[in-house]
Amino acid sequence: MYQRGSTRYDSATRHMQRAVTLVGGGARGVMGLVAIAAAILGAVPPVSVAWLAPMLAVDLVLSVLFLRLARRLDPLPSWLVAGDAATTVVLCLAQPYLVAGEALEGGSSWVAGLVTMSIVITATVWRPWVAVPVGLAVATAYLVGLRLAAPYQDGIGTLGIHFVQILSITLLMTLLRRSAASADAFLRRSARAEIALMVERMRREDELKQVGSIHETSLHTLTMVGLGTYDEPSATLRAQAATDLAALEKLRDTPHADPVPIALDALLDEVAGRARGIDVRRRLIQETVPGEVAERFARAVTEALANVALHSGVREAELVSSRQDGEIRVEVADQGAGFDLARVPSDRFGVRGSILDTMRSLPNAGADISSGTAGTRVSLWWRP
Repeated sequence: MYQRGSTRYDSATRHMQRAVTLVGGGARGVMGLVAIAAAILGAVPPVSVAWLAPMLAVDLVLSVLFLRLARRLDPLPSWLVAGDAATTVVLCLAQPYLVAGEALEGGSSWVAGLVTMSIVITATVWRPWVAVPVGLAVATAYLVGLRLAAPYQDGIGTLGIHFVQILSITLLMTLLRRSAASADAFLRRSARAEIALMVERMRREDELKQVGSIHETSLHTLTMVGLGTYDEPSATLRAQAATDLAALEKLRDTPHADPVPIALDALLDEVAGRARGIDVRRRLIQETVPGEVAERFARAVTEALANVALHSGVREAELVSSRQDGEIRVEVADQGAGFDLARVPSDRFGVRGSILDTMRSLPNAGADISSGTAGTRVSLWWRP
């Protein structure tokens, strides 16, 4: 999460998704293994081994996949969730051959447990307009299979329970996603505010240096006069006094009309020093740019370094600035695990918002990201 004094933050949505993946995927994997044990122990007539064995094999494969992917903390893939839902529907319809009659009473069979987990997993990965219809299809398939296996069973009460489960988990995930999105918006504003404060502090420092330089020059002139260095009229003294007076009048009349440029190398050096979890090697040339340009560079570099720490799998990055053909360029590179930019979701703020859009919305500026097995390189540029 956001830490005061740092210009980076960890997305609340990312943390929420990781928690959901770990809990949901882990629970589905464990439930699948428990269901296999329960199915084997309850394999009495009319259970058909010819049906049971392949179904349990498929469930075993799915359970292992859920456990393995949950450990990576990445979002569960849609193909796995779709495969789980389809398998659960088949299991529901095949209940006459998979579940003994005694286990069907009260909806306590091993298939019923998988139905609940399928409903939960579907809602955690997919949005309501997909999760709800899929959940209803699974619940309906369970009711149909139950009636085929035990016509005397009513099953309406179980269907009602499944319906409540669908609505509850869908509502919960909707609230979690909205809360995480609101938190991310706040964290983005906080991170931007920190960068703006850094830029403003450096601007003030540069202004004070300029003011101090002007005052020192004027004071030096007055001191020379007071010490009697010029004991007769001097053209040099008149020229120096006129220069000092003009500088003081300009400072008095328009103190903020001409904003002081920001030392980009100093700003980026501070940003790199605040990066958490990685060692940033720096090769920065001395360069001054307008405050808005410096802030855009700082925001993009902040997000790029955060992505290295979170996703690359390495603990080192390189930050380089240069001037080529009048163009100021800043690059962040790592040698970690790359990614496919085309597969990054359009709502993922970090890459598209904090890096690409931040620079591309600035006149005469741009950004590009190249990534592969050899690592990732983020290139930023601006032409004065």
